[in-house]
Amino acid sequence: MNGSTCMAGTLENAVWRKSSYSGGSEGQCVEVADVTRTHAGIAVRDSKNPSGPALLFASEVFGGFVAGVCEGRFRQP
Repeated sequence: MNGSTCMAGTLENAVWRKSSYSGGSEGQCVEVADVTRTHAGIAVRDSKNPSGPALLFASEVFGGFVAGVCEGRFRQP
């Protein structure tokens, strides 16, 4: 499942949310949904294309990514 793509239609019951850091900007965000009950992971999609594909990540992988962001590991010099 790591990095696999699925059609958003298969995630019709997912509850999508944007980061509170998005500042309410339109079309500049990704949305995430916890789909551990149906797909055992986290789904991520482009907020500009909610009916398009979504990426699925194992919960541990996504958690590691979020931890890395919080620690500043992905900042450019």
